[in-house]
Amino acid sequence: MRKLMLAAFMAALLAATASGQSRQGNLEQVLTLLDRTSTVIRSVQTDFDWDQYQKVVDEHDIQKGVMYFKRSGASVDVAADIEYPAPGKKLLLKNGEVQVYVRKTNQTTHYDARKNREGVESFMALGFGGRGHDLTKSFEVRYAGTETVLGVPTYKLELTPKAKEVRNMFPLITLWIDQSRGVSVQQRLDQGEGDYRVAKFTKIDINLPKLPDDAFKLKTK
Repeated sequence: MRKLMLAAFMAALLAATASGQSRQGNLEQVLTLLDRTSTVIRSVQTDFDWDQYQKVVDEHDIQKGVMYFKRSGASVDVAADIEYPAPGKKLLLKNGEVQVYVRKTNQTTHYDARKNREGVESFMALGFGGRGHDLTKSFEVRYAGTETVLGVPTYKLELTPKAKEVRNMFPLITLWIDQSRGVSVQQRLDQGEGDYRVAKFTKIDINLPKLPDDAFKLKTK
């Protein structure tokens, strides 16, 4: 379960014919949109719906709740309050540390991400304020056309991680980017052997005057 929660959080991220040249031009357009969005986004609050699928048991693990993103300079804090199927779970990335809290057991698990803080932060905040051209540092990025998702016109990007250890976890990451707002409305992380995680985001509020006071705090007993 802990592995599934981390996979769900992790966070999330990216022929020389006339047709091929056109697709490259569209990719540049999307990356530039993300670059422009990154200059104005300070915070995001959004409802999420996570579907973690395991093929070997043909089982879907559905989780729903609220996520928060807060940028400060080059760093970003990320939090997720899981409210379904049962409230009381929280995932938090803050100050280079990933924390997973489960109220039922009153246990908090810590993961030190400081050695690769920049990479972890950018991975967890895929599609929510990160620069588009920064994606090309960590991923092979392919423009895959347009698609309407949750009633929103989107650009579709397919990301193949360059780092072997990341590629072993997520061979392919697909992002659906809102064409007007430059934020992700859906993500799919393929995990190999038929397993995947799909995240859908609704009620996306950008730069609210104030996020909840406890958004980036663990509500321990």
